[in-house]
Amino acid sequence: MTTHSVLVLLDTPTIEVRSAAKELLTLARNIGEPVAVAFEAPNEKTIEQLKEYGVRRLFLGTVEGGASHHLTPVAAELLAQAVEMTQARAVLASPTFENKEISARLAYAIGAGLVIDTVKVGLEGDNFVGYKRVFAGSWDVDCTIRTPIAVATVRANAVIPAPADTPSEALETVEFSVAPSELATSAYMVSRTEHAPIAGGSGRPKLAEAAFVVAGGRGTNGDYGPVEELADALGGAVGATRDAVDEGWIEHDAQIGQTGVTVAPRVYIGAGISGAPHHRGGMQASGIIIGVNSDADAPIFEICDFGVVGELQDVLPQAAAAIRAYKEGQYEI
Repeated sequence: MTTHSVLVLLDTPTIEVRSAAKELLTLARNIGEPVAVAFEAPNEKTIEQLKEYGVRRLFLGTVEGGASHHLTPVAAELLAQAVEMTQARAVLASPTFENKEISARLAYAIGAGLVIDTVKVGLEGDNFVGYKRVFAGSWDVDCTIRTPIAVATVRANAVIPAPADTPSEALETVEFSVAPSELATSAYMVSRTEHAPIAGGSGRPKLAEAAFVVAGGRGTNGDYGPVEELADALGGAVGATRDAVDEGWIEHDAQIGQTGVTVAPRVYIGAGISGAPHHRGGMQASGIIIGVNSDADAPIFEICDFGVVGELQDVLPQAAAAIRAYKEGQYEI
């Protein structure tokens, strides 16, 4: 049986291999040989993590002529070159807004099938299959790609990251460069700013990648203290509804919903959230859903695995205190 190369795009090679990328490497290992691709030179930590996850080859792409790889058309052309060099069967990327655009441009350029926001990937016979939820979580669908190459962005928490049974002894780095087309450079980078994490939580994971998400809605009345406290106790991220963002209580980057961030954490806690269809469309694929609301008839309870009827200002601090006590070994749950 032929082992196909599966390219995995690294988002932060100069920092580390984050959880979302580790999941992609785990998935890639299940369907072929994981091959990493990056547009910035990785540090030693990243190299060791890649070897731990069974990666033997890293393709490092650079841009000729001074264009920026942060431009999505340029990044797509770099990826297209990496696909040609590796004869990859599939390309996997995390579901950031930038990666979704890069993936779409790449798929068009190389004539590949494309699945956006799949919750897992696999092979059925010779065909690549992406499994995803559509129509605000109403349907589960299998998307079979019949083209020779498949491109997919995969939601975070699709699998539990697992190092390879036999780590790679060495990592071969293959450098290549691309002179981008006039079309790719018709737009150019003027400036680029990396924004600080939302709600002042510098140690919190990215919202789209977090295994635990605590979201607050109109019931917070603008006080996100209890939401942040519980999120920090869990080591999770802070989310919000569109109403909370529209009120100016929290930044737009925290918005979960059909016009915001789509999340699929292992545990989602919605506090003071009624459960409008717009919000449900962005979180309904979560593993375990917990609702906290003072209204026992709130629609969010219809999709919850666990529900707590009560004031979030009372419930969340108690939950945070219990989690901290458990972590400190004061009692067992």
